[in-house]
Amino acid sequence: MYTPINWHKAHKDKLTRGERAADSMRNRMGSWGFVFGFLIFMSIWAAMNTVAGIKHWDVYPFILLNLFLSMLAGLQGAILLIAAKRADSISAAMAKHDFETNVQSKKEIEDLMKINQRQVDLLEDLLRQIKHKP
Repeated sequence: MYTPINWHKAHKDKLTRGERAADSMRNRMGSWGFVFGFLIFMSIWAAMNTVAGIKHWDVYPFILLNLFLSMLAGLQGAILLIAAKRADSISAAMAKHDFETNVQSKKEIEDLMKINQRQVDLLEDLLRQIKHKP
């Protein structure tokens, strides 16, 4: 008998702490809030390092900021690869489940067709018997 499975919940229950962290970071970094927040952060950084009267720790061309951006890009790439790998495993599990469901459905349809054929055969026998009665 077919048993429905909620793949998202079943997969979520098996996640490691690192996989949950990667998903959380991917969701945050892949949002407009992150993009706008980061633009604001970079604007404040640039302003604080160009405005007169404030001690500048990263003067133009902002080499320290460029280093941080490069490190962030490297980490984001790794996090996205981890998340993509997990998405692939979820897709594979769902494809396997779909295949098993299709095989079970085919078996049930074949069983129903056999039952239907038996009923047709019985009806044909009954019709022959009715026609041949004196």
